[in-house]
Amino acid sequence: MADPRIIARVHASVLEVDANAWNALLAQEQHATPFMRHEYLAALERSDSATPRTGWAARFISLWDGQSLIGACPLYLKSHSYGEYVFDWAWASAYEQHGVPYYPKAVIAVPFTPVPGARLLARDAAARTLLVEAARQYCLDEDISSLHILFASEQDQQASAQAELMPRHTVQFHWQNQRNAKAEPQAANTAASKYSSFDDFLGQLTQEKRKKIRQERRRVAEAGVTFRWSRGRDISTADWDFFYRCYERTYLEHGNPPYLTRAFFTEMEQHLPEAWVLFVAERNGRPIASSLIAVRALSTGGGTQKHSKDAPTPQAEEAIAYGRYWGALERVDCLHFEACYYQPIAWCIEHGISRFEGGAQGEHKMARALLPVQATSAHWLAHPAFADAVERFLDREGEGVEQYLQSLQQRSPLRSSKAPIQPDPEA
Repeated sequence: MADPRIIARVHASVLEVDANAWNALLAQEQHATPFMRHEYLAALERSDSATPRTGWAARFISLWDGQSLIGACPLYLKSHSYGEYVFDWAWASAYEQHGVPYYPKAVIAVPFTPVPGARLLARDAAARTLLVEAARQYCLDEDISSLHILFASEQDQQASAQAELMPRHTVQFHWQNQRNAKAEPQAANTAASKYSSFDDFLGQLTQEKRKKIRQERRRVAEAGVTFRWSRGRDISTADWDFFYRCYERTYLEHGNPPYLTRAFFTEMEQHLPEAWVLFVAERNGRPIASSLIAVRALSTGGGTQKHSKDAPTPQAEEAIAYGRYWGALERVDCLHFEACYYQPIAWCIEHGISRFEGGAQGEHKMARALLPVQATSAHWLAHPAFADAVERFLDREGEGVEQYLQSLQQRSPLRSSKAPIQPDPEA
């Protein structure tokens, strides 16, 4: 380490790091998410979801100034590239073709969670850079092929750039609870710019997109499907059980076992309930589908869909929701869109949530007004020749991502002017 007072340690378990100290570092980060809380990472381990058995061997890095924890990050040694959502299969294949081992590799990431946010928890920028250097030094000492910081925050990207890691960009789709500034410039950057209702939100869309959403919602309603939601400790164990049936079936229908075990969600129910909102679809009095979103900075307590709008809501700059999981036991036309987008968006509007992040990939999300944003990861490869080749590849790929973003932005579903809203013939 550059500063002899700073000591780096490697931990084979997050349970070796004090939870309060870890969460205190996280609380200082501008882009903290519930997925980086000690409870979440510990649940992944205790539930056997992210363990050496599943290809995620923990090697958490911590930085200490005397007895004070000044930096920490979740590092895993990976024997594969599943569950990361930043795809490097071609890199692994190139290594294999040249007889050079690519695995194990090291990732600083939240397993199975493509949510941008803080990965390098640190008391300041200097400690954050030291954390990157400590992780890279660990890779060199242990002959690890590479280091990858996935879905990094802006501060993480700055530290990675200072340590000369290579940036890699991808595209996600996020919904913003903000009236269209192009359609109503006077509403921009004011408290009143949030949507007042789902219909208010629809009014900001082009007629084509507005009509399509109303048609999709109508199909679900006409099929006799209704929704209820619960949050926090009001999500019952029976609802968690039902959700897991839906979640598991979705994975199995695609030919894969689910990444997360039932025990993981038991851990969430017991140790991090405030981070979750569950939507349950019912027909003829029976649950048939569910979707689960995570939230940041929600007020405590739970409830049903009839909660008062006068209930306290979090500050706009802190309130974010994250689309995570869904599944269905019965097939209903457009049910996926209703459960995963329209119900969560309506809930976000009602509760003053600033942003709803839709997760990895999915250009179809634009039709539901989730707009493209850039997400960034950072990469270091120990082998000089492969590092040079990947750097050239990332330069070309980055140009393509930039062009793709520009193309998507030209296809925005939002109205571009405050022209009178034309009625939808089938509304």
